[in-house]
Amino acid sequence: MTFKAGVAIPDMSLPEEQDHLKLVTFNLQVGIQTSAYHHYLTRSWQHLLPHPERQQRLDIIAETLSRFDLVGLQEVDGGSIRSNQVNQVHYLAESAGFPHHYQQLNRNLGRLGQHSNGLLSRLAPSRVEEHRLPGTLPGRGAIHAQFGEGPDALHLFIVHLALGQRSQTRQLDYLSELISPLKHVVMMGDMNCTPERIQAHDRFCDAFPLHPVEPALSYPSWRPRRALDHILLSSSLQADKIEVLDHLFSDHLPVAIDVHLPSACRRAMLTCNSAKSAIAAAHPAL
Repeated sequence: MTFKAGVAIPDMSLPEEQDHLKLVTFNLQVGIQTSAYHHYLTRSWQHLLPHPERQQRLDIIAETLSRFDLVGLQEVDGGSIRSNQVNQVHYLAESAGFPHHYQQLNRNLGRLGQHSNGLLSRLAPSRVEEHRLPGTLPGRGAIHAQFGEGPDALHLFIVHLALGQRSQTRQLDYLSELISPLKHVVMMGDMNCTPERIQAHDRFCDAFPLHPVEPALSYPSWRPRRALDHILLSSSLQADKIEVLDHLFSDHLPVAIDVHLPSACRRAMLTCNSAKSAIAAAHPAL
């Protein structure tokens, strides 16, 4: 797997004086505008065919995302008929000025749809992995990006869980195994379940001691009543109050947070960045 860099945008490392990161997660529903339940029926054709305003919507979304350091995307299209062959992850990264991006293709429907998760980042990760999550139906996944090296590296998981409770349980079991040995962890995405269901999953909570962040109501976007989109932090991380952003067309609202990095985590990220700079200076052709 290759972490793709944005075209002609300079690399950015964590500034030494920066002790926090701005994060946002957003299920953008491939750029469809939804503001009422009946739109699921009347605008369902947009899941297959292009809409003349979709590109303009992406530009507005990119402007909002440009304020953040790390962005997790769900229900983003990797380039098909419905998106006018535009890879929305790449387009948003380039438009919002992110030097790094990664697309995880979860459901390949050929020209009809490229269902994906996405990561946009101002920081160069030390490694990126993708995971296929178990479930009754295939097509759910997680991106794991690591920033820094060693036990104090920061680990970011971008997830999109299934709708069914049985599949969610299996997926949380799978994620528990990945998270268990890690110290500084952020998990964010459309988890399709309430905080109460997450807290009731003992194995997940044992593997991932959570910093208490008040859940944000994010669904449906036009009258939010449920907290389905989450930014979960390990107990080693501190954060300000979670924020729900204004409606950006989708049936989900974006959820954002400022994460304060422990000094050991910052050192791990800075040491990794320094090592990369030294390698680049010694081998400019790499």
